[in-house]
Amino acid sequence: MMRNTSLFVAAAGLALATSSAFADIVQVEESAFNASAGLITFSEYASGTVNPVYAPSMYGGGVNSPTVTFGGFYVGQSLGTVGTCPAGAAVTGCVVGSPTGPLKLDPNSPQTFITGDGAMPTAPILSGSPTYNGPIAILFSKPQVGVGLDGGYFNSVGSTAITAFAADGSVIGQVKNSQLGDEFLGLVTSTGAATIAGLEFSLVGDEPAGFDVDNIRFGVQGQVTAPGNPSPSAVPEPSTLALMGSGLFGLALVGKKMS
Repeated sequence: MMRNTSLFVAAAGLALATSSAFADIVQVEESAFNASAGLITFSEYASGTVNPVYAPSMYGGGVNSPTVTFGGFYVGQSLGTVGTCPAGAAVTGCVVGSPTGPLKLDPNSPQTFITGDGAMPTAPILSGSPTYNGPIAILFSKPQVGVGLDGGYFNSVGSTAITAFAADGSVIGQVKNSQLGDEFLGLVTSTGAATIAGLEFSLVGDEPAGFDVDNIRFGVQGQVTAPGNPSPSAVPEPSTLALMGSGLFGLALVGKKMS
């Protein structure tokens, strides 16, 4: 198949805290996942397979590796509407709401399925429903330290994101595409703790030609390495920076009174 490729600063401790979910994750490159990490290429099943289920034996994982399942979104979520989705985002690929714990795929969500895509360098790929325009949720039976995937084909920067969830349904962090074309989107927990129980790949903006995924990578300590510094995508949100500025300004005033 072919498609168009067209701070809050506390004076006592001088501690930095953020309201951003990004504070809990670090964006990583594909090279952060070593050879022992899990890898699903979607060539393990026949084209057309719906909501594939991957036991460790399907992708060469060991006895402590997770079973990986796919669907459209999690229980507690739903597809958005023109009024609730970001401007320009197709409602078929926009997911709203928060998952309820424990994290579980919604059996009534749009299906995912294995198919082809001439705009992706490898095939087959996994698409949501409708083709190239539906969300893709990934659930791990055992939480992971890091998860990544090849996403594309992107015709707009910042249009699509992967959002990581903990087993209780809370958001751990999110990474958006930063370039056009195909891009590896990967993240690890900033503490190195295995807390990523699920990942949602969905629209957060206008993406003219749709999206799909391939080469899902995942791992725990020893299988994935996090860099020492967060990427630009992991910076605090503007609201957080405003709080940070307010805190620093307060500290400056305290310093003047004490001098």
